[in-house]
Amino acid sequence: LANEVNADIVVGTDPDSDRLGVAVRDNNGKMVLLNGNQTMVIMTAFLLEQWKRNNKLTGKEFIGSTIVSTPMMFNLADAYGVECKVGLTGFKWIAKMIKDFPELKFIGGGEESFGFMVGDAVRDKDAVASTLLVCEIAAIAKAAGSSLYKELENLYVDFGYFKEHLISITKKGIEGANEIKQIMTNLRENPVSELNGERVVFIEDYQSSKALNMDTKEYEDLKLPKSNVLIYYLADGSKICARPSGTEPKIKFYMSVNMPIENVEEIKDADAYLSDKIDNIIKDLNL
Repeated sequence: LANEVNADIVVGTDPDSDRLGVAVRDNNGKMVLLNGNQTMVIMTAFLLEQWKRNNKLTGKEFIGSTIVSTPMMFNLADAYGVECKVGLTGFKWIAKMIKDFPELKFIGGGEESFGFMVGDAVRDKDAVASTLLVCEIAAIAKAAGSSLYKELENLYVDFGYFKEHLISITKKGIEGANEIKQIMTNLRENPVSELNGERVVFIEDYQSSKALNMDTKEYEDLKLPKSNVLIYYLADGSKICARPSGTEPKIKFYMSVNMPIENVEEIKDADAYLSDKIDNIIKDLNL
């Protein structure tokens, strides 16, 4: 339908209208689906820029994200002098931040699974306000001779090219549940020391509420509530998260890799390089 009417943008929501998916035209005019991390970054960056232009940034503001979402959110927060608070998966944790930090103003935030919250009026992921926001961004970009896709590319130049990948493995029945349990046990008891030739420098285990520095062998306490999630951080800034689903017979692996780029012309090569990196991590984890 988008091609029939020559649309610039497609927005779809789920039946209860809390998640949204956005498709836009790339530089070749082909319609491409943005992932949840990309839509989250585009909307957050736009909100931050608007707050800055309206002189509303005082250093007492924050954006919200989750432990399995793109670390690019931290780069945005640093650039605008606001905090980036990270919670467990599930939007109730982002909404809870507003209550837990009344001295700070909430700008916006999201998670990789296509959820976003604009401001604190609706304290849950909200596709209604998010649809309005993403259409506003697209309209402003088009009026300036740009596009939503080009705006995303510009963000990659400014804040680093981030590429995320999700692998979801289904293991049904009691046997499957035991397999998933064993995968997590193996990752905990026999931690990987290297992936794609890069050292594992930090391991966060949200079940034990401990983080291990692999260089010093010292432990730190994690402040978030307990959850069956394990995150590996590599020396090159890559991040790999393992998390069994709470509602389905699945175990999910979230991967995030990144590299700096100087201009949009470097995106194609950067994407190929990071795709290889993700493939190597998948092989090393035997997924």
